[in-house]
Amino acid sequence: MKRLLAGTAAAGLALSLSACGASQETAAGAADGEGGGTIAIITVDPSNPYWKAEVDTAEQAAADLGYESYTAAHENDPDEQNTLIETAINDDVDGILLDPAGADESIAAVQKVVDAEIPIVLINAEISETGLASSQIVSNNAQGATVGAEAWAAAMEYEGTYVELFGAPSDNNAQVRSDGYEQVLAQYPDLKKVGTEIANWDRQEGQEKMEALLAKNPDIDGVVAGNDEMALGAVNALKAKGKLDQVKVLGFDGSQDAVNAVRDGDLVATVVQPIVEGTTTAMNQLDSVIRTGETGVSEEKQALDCVLVTKDNADTVQNFVVGE
Repeated sequence: MKRLLAGTAAAGLALSLSACGASQETAAGAADGEGGGTIAIITVDPSNPYWKAEVDTAEQAAADLGYESYTAAHENDPDEQNTLIETAINDDVDGILLDPAGADESIAAVQKVVDAEIPIVLINAEISETGLASSQIVSNNAQGATVGAEAWAAAMEYEGTYVELFGAPSDNNAQVRSDGYEQVLAQYPDLKKVGTEIANWDRQEGQEKMEALLAKNPDIDGVVAGNDEMALGAVNALKAKGKLDQVKVLGFDGSQDAVNAVRDGDLVATVVQPIVEGTTTAMNQLDSVIRTGETGVSEEKQALDCVLVTKDNADTVQNFVVGE
């Protein structure tokens, strides 16, 4: 169920294709074909289980490939990202794995890395320009939102009022997931959205925004959330009001907390992003660029399908990996 798509993602995900740019041909280390050295892993927020899995996977993959690594987090702040990128360049690292802080906001930072002739691979989120990063490896967010919304709509019996918790606006994944939900749910005229709040991927903020939504819409029947942390925040708010048994909540990411909540009936479903597979793939391609100047694949933008998690398969999911 998890496979690498060649540049096209289902349900309207627009992923343009681009061959590796000329900058990759002059990547550090390519001339002598040697790996090893140091890789900078620049992520978003390791306190979030999703990004922790990203970091843990990247660090282990780097060690397995013979590299030292260090990790830094920009917390979706483009200015902090820029500082971390400049530090990595000054440290003369051999490669950078970056989870970008915004599709448009990260272009200049990636350009700096390319100008410094350091290989860079992007994971989890893409930027709005091709031909800079060696690879951009993301989850198929449109496909994931589609399967999640279909399962949630079925649980709602295709009727009722609902609200949405939206992720960080600078992250294009937030809009892609929201659009994916909308494309599915718009097919069911008896499902009506009555409110939306931005909760920035955060559990505490998700709880607070859910409380605000409940104050305005006390009789809602459902919640769709752009990620698991916001969904679990909504669960907390609904439990505090004694309303969870009346409201169907959808998550997205496949964190273990969310999978457990699906198993326990607190969430209707979540959608596993294959971040372990994606990060491992990204590190292997980064290693290839460092050693040879090429990723070994023809597409810069690559998408991995997500997997729906319901009570039927929750017991097979462990730390973002879906078993048999």
